[in-house]
Amino acid sequence: MAFIDALLDALTGFIKSTGFIALDIPSLLMIVVALILLYLAIARGYEPLLLVPISFGMLLVNLPGNGLMDEGGLLYYLYQGNKLGIFPPLIFLGVGALTDFGPLIANPRSILLGGAAQFGIFFAFLGAILIDLFVPGINFTLKEAASIAIIGGADGPTAIFLTNHLAPHLLGPIAVAAYSYMALVPIIQPPIMRALTTKEERMIKMDQLRPVSKTEKLIFPIIVTILVVLLLPSAAPLIGMLMFGNLIRECADTSNLAQTASNALMYSITIFLGMTVGATASAEAFLNPQTLGILALGLAAFSVGTAAGTLFGKLMCKVTGGKVNPLIGSAGVSAVPMAARVSQKVGSEENPTNFLLMHAMGPNVAGVIGSAIVAGIFLTMYGG
Repeated sequence: MAFIDALLDALTGFIKSTGFIALDIPSLLMIVVALILLYLAIARGYEPLLLVPISFGMLLVNLPGNGLMDEGGLLYYLYQGNKLGIFPPLIFLGVGALTDFGPLIANPRSILLGGAAQFGIFFAFLGAILIDLFVPGINFTLKEAASIAIIGGADGPTAIFLTNHLAPHLLGPIAVAAYSYMALVPIIQPPIMRALTTKEERMIKMDQLRPVSKTEKLIFPIIVTILVVLLLPSAAPLIGMLMFGNLIRECADTSNLAQTASNALMYSITIFLGMTVGATASAEAFLNPQTLGILALGLAAFSVGTAAGTLFGKLMCKVTGGKVNPLIGSAGVSAVPMAARVSQKVGSEENPTNFLLMHAMGPNVAGVIGSAIVAGIFLTMYGG
């Protein structure tokens, strides 16, 4: 009899220790969200390198009882790379080592298109302030507004970096929104681009970019680092790593360093960053009116940034007498190289002989630099 009682006690204890007992409706909703994101990443191919780690981290943290994000848990320790501001700059290092800055150097006016696309960030910043003033039940401080607004830059690492400094309690919804909208670039951008341009504008073929010398490519990251970091010291982690990555790419004697930074290191950090970002999206942190406001503002910021870049591209088209295809302006958001590929795709749909990719990479790279600079401005203003 004692043996049976002990067995029943053991079985009861086992059942109580399972996650099934603690599973509730909010957790189930977040599990469904995670599964939807996994579907989009795996079945539909929406940026699987980003969405698979993020959505799986979200799935893990919403399965009750595993303690992965509790102090001492595996993801808790990995998350310190985000909390301490280590992972985002290392991603920028890889992006710099992976990206050719030649199109931006060959066409410096691309900087204007990249700058115009940052308008979405300031639009969302103002929107968050207005929501705080006029929408009952949703309150955003200036630090929270700045963290939400940076979603409009379509740059996940920058969003994580800034949010960790200004509003770490919002990291989950902001990071998930930033990376989700990055992954959905091929869906969100084309309708906006087509609505704001004519068929004739989309068919414009641009002249081939001039060749860029190796000397120019070596000097560019050094000059940008000096100027930006002197102007905005708070942007040094992002701009410094981005430009260092590009420098080792262009320097012949450091090709092995560039290969490591753009492949093994970058993909390793992407795994850790993605899973730990997803793991911050618990039901408690995600399912509230504030999160809905963040998602709405993030989408608005990204859409406005796309529209602003495209409209400025139209202006440049008129000023240059039709030499600039406005579609490249949409690549001013810093989703590299996805936004540039979308410009190429939409342009080639109207004119199969149109090759806009390299022209769009100029605004795209400018957008990466621009979003990091805006993050530095917000840190300088509100990070004290």
